[in-house]
Amino acid sequence: MEFKRKMNMSAEQLFNTITRSVLYDIEEQTGKSVSTDQIEGFEYTKTFGKNSRATIQIDQVEENKSYHYRTKTTKNDFLVKYDIEPLSEGSCRVTYTEELESYGHMQKLNDALVGTLLSYFRKKRLKLMLESMEKA
Repeated sequence: MEFKRKMNMSAEQLFNTITRSVLYDIEEQTGKSVSTDQIEGFEYTKTFGKNSRATIQIDQVEENKSYHYRTKTTKNDFLVKYDIEPLSEGSCRVTYTEELESYGHMQKLNDALVGTLLSYFRKKRLKLMLESMEKA
């Protein structure tokens, strides 16, 4: 899935909003306090609910330009990319991309079916999240 949106905030503001959230999550999950320049290549385990865990791996961090991470479980590898393009002093365009690699034939079928059914709702949720970033 790919989604593009013009943001009414600078590339720097958007990048800072994303990385502030990442730094908070890292500290909540690991107890470690790290800085933005330390997160590329950082990997940690995140707990979702009682019985669900995943490894978060931060693949790319380019100041005011990109933030890419992957969430790895025993069932799949989910890559998320935020690519930021400055448009003016107070605006930018963000390209949000999701890529899913599933392990096993049944998991691939399940993810394809569920992904198709839920893509509308994921795009709607993403749009709301980006709008809330503008207001922050």
